[in-house]
Amino acid sequence: MTSVAATSAAPPAPALPRLPSLTGLRWIAALLVFGFHAGTMRIIAEPDYKAVVDALFTLGLSGVQFFFILSGFVLVWSARPGDSRRTFWRRRVAKIYPNHLVLWAATLVVAWWFADPVLPAAALENLLLLQAWDPRPGWFYSINTVSWSLSCEFFFYLCLPLALPLLRRARPKLLWALIVVLPLLILALWPAQELVPEVSRWWFTQIFPPVRSLEFWLGAVAAELMRRGLWRGPGLTAASAIFVVTWVAAAQWIRAELWTTLLAVAYLLVITAAADADVRGRRSPWRSRPLIWLGEVSFAFYLVHVLVMTSVLRWSGDWGTGFGGWRGPAVVLGFLVANLILAGLLHRFVETPMMRRLAPRRPARPASVPRQRAAGAAGDGDAPASESGAADEVGQANGRSPYADLR
Repeated sequence: MTSVAATSAAPPAPALPRLPSLTGLRWIAALLVFGFHAGTMRIIAEPDYKAVVDALFTLGLSGVQFFFILSGFVLVWSARPGDSRRTFWRRRVAKIYPNHLVLWAATLVVAWWFADPVLPAAALENLLLLQAWDPRPGWFYSINTVSWSLSCEFFFYLCLPLALPLLRRARPKLLWALIVVLPLLILALWPAQELVPEVSRWWFTQIFPPVRSLEFWLGAVAAELMRRGLWRGPGLTAASAIFVVTWVAAAQWIRAELWTTLLAVAYLLVITAAADADVRGRRSPWRSRPLIWLGEVSFAFYLVHVLVMTSVLRWSGDWGTGFGGWRGPAVVLGFLVANLILAGLLHRFVETPMMRRLAPRRPARPASVPRQRAAGAAGDGDAPASESGAADEVGQANGRSPYADLR
């Protein structure tokens, strides 16, 4: 079986440290998507309250963009030389398919309850996670609407083991060129959509898996640069400030043709800065225990939230009417709590046990290089080094770079 990474003749690479801050950031991305959908469902009728939600979450749909960039980064960061393609694919299926299957079945039950028509072909397409390839209006949002992104992720998972050996061998100049070119390709989608029939333009720019893979590969290339100790970017404080400024500017003044590209860059800077903070043992607000738990259940939360909100609103007769006064924000908070409870149950009783049952066991992690103080590590000084005196798990004794070169 072909290995995902480099040749087996290479000596075992030291294990790279885990990145808990990225788990915490996953919750922020899920919250952005939730806020966007809460706003578009018009749950809040009070204009003043609705204006606040709109100001905070107008660009919340870009949380999916964050997930795609993060997915590419994490999968390249965590890829092991001994993993075969089949092992990788089996692990990814075990991770996302059980939750998808439960929500697929639950959505069909809800459709039966409300006597909604369901096309068997669309249901089958959704079950197999092929819907993102279908440009017909309504088909790519069939059954559980948010599962279109899983259809894209499946395509990314299929491609990564085939492309990873090339990524590992790529010269640094090529990797840096890709960091520049990929956002420009995202920008070029807007004039390129003129070549697509108007009815399919939303699908082409927002759904079509090869197009959305640009974000995935942006994260993947950045992870490869960071693995080699070559990434140069702002620290977490500076990256967060850049993101906030970009978010505000994009929401207020920048046209959609530009803000998708700008947010992709801003998300990448935050992801790499948070990962760098974890590796170097610097402070990060994103790795607290509550945030890590929220990040762990964020996948389940993302899958359940639209189905729960639309079903309850339709059942209560409040679909599209909204709630006046303080009741609107209260209902949104209620949905947030209810979805979190359901997500926690789904994560605890479906996602975790099925992952253990279906995923192949990982080989024992190679011993990490003894921890060293990263005295000479480059940074922007936004936080001190690890207060315990121990730096990252893969720090080099000479302090030049705290990363392992796993090419």
